Amino acid sequence: MSRREHPHNPVPPPPPNELNRRALLRTAGGLTAAVALGGSAAALTAATADAAPAAFTHPGMLHNAGDINRAKVRVAAGTDPWLSGWNKLTANSHSASTWTPRATATIIRGGTGQNYSLLYNDIAAAYQNALRWKVGGTEANAACAAKILNAWSTTLTSIGGNADRFLASGLYGWQFANACELMRDYDDFDLAAAQELLANVFYPLNNSFLTNHNDACITNYWANWDLCNMASVLAIGILNEDSGKYDQAVTYFKSGAGNGSIAHAVPYLYTDPDGYGLGQWQESGRDQGHTVLGMGQMGAICEMAWNQGDDLYSYDSRRFMKAAQYVAKYNLGSDVPFTTYTWGTGQSCAQSSQTVISSASRGQVRPVWAMLHFHYNRRISLDDKYISAMCYSVAPEGGGGDYGSDSGGYDQLGLGTLMYAK
Repeated sequence: MSRREHPHNPVPPPPPNELNRRALLRTAGGLTAAVALGGSAAALTAATADAAPAAFTHPGMLHNAGDINRAKVRVAAGTDPWLSGWNKLTANSHSASTWTPRATATIIRGGTGQNYSLLYNDIAAAYQNALRWKVGGTEANAACAAKILNAWSTTLTSIGGNADRFLASGLYGWQFANACELMRDYDDFDLAAAQELLANVFYPLNNSFLTNHNDACITNYWANWDLCNMASVLAIGILNEDSGKYDQAVTYFKSGAGNGSIAHAVPYLYTDPDGYGLGQWQESGRDQGHTVLGMGQMGAICEMAWNQGDDLYSYDSRRFMKAAQYVAKYNLGSDVPFTTYTWGTGQSCAQSSQTVISSASRGQVRPVWAMLHFHYNRRISLDDKYISAMCYSVAPEGGGGDYGSDSGGYDQLGLGTLMYAK
């Protein structure tokens, strides 16, 4: 019989002399923690306040300088799994330096006149061309990525549609910002225009959703709606070096009212017969496609925060890891416990319940697992049995367009084998 744990079990504060990740990054200027180890406790205490970084690290979203350099060196040496990841990148048509952007003034998702595929295809192309430049050093790919990003930055003025417009603002906001972060030091990339687009077109929708939830009951929208908008606010905060936006996203992750905050996204905790902590994901009774999507959205938030010195991966006794273990275990074909999930819907908060975990789209492949495995298992040396098995079952990870032509195939940037293997 599985033992269900209490759903709220916050991490205790570190001992006075324990150096946290942000203290090390700040004290070391974001480059190395070595010099920080000799610092006095008093000097380090000032660097641990729970706020945006004193100085933002760049590149510092999904990939830091170390990630990029490691991929560059390993691919040049022809070493796997990095080479296999590189081959997935170069085989993807979005990675071609001949890609032509299709920027338009208005993007619509949901309702009449949908055209949002123009944006998610171009973002995948910009990101993948940027990776080819960063890892392979090819100027043509840099020029292509800059051309795509500049075209959208100077053309897009609004995002419309029905409620799904908030999915567009969230998903494509954080993805666009990540492509921009890779290109920020390229001379022909217009960083200022991209920053303005994200702050003036994407962020207002992100903020509106997180604040008002489209005037619906606070529990009406699934976790991923919050998560993609949180990820966008976080990414915009980093790209624009906007401490207020960065703090808004981190604070919402920890204590937000909607389903994307960690305690709401992972409402029930268990321990399986083998002693592994599991966390029931908020969308588990809905279907597994959206549940696996959640691993990618929350994973992106945690990785971006990590690269700025905040360890959200471990927040609340590694609550997210327990969720990822749960989702991976079930999608690998094993049974997991499930507690009836009840929530309020619509504007009236009419009650609805799910009594069993959903098997719909069970085993769906999305390129979200390498990021999680190489963090928990390699970066901080934890036993991530189910995450690890899932990671290697879908490796090497591809990118946008490798997992279907509809929007679900572009909900994550992917290519984690290339960029996260350690």
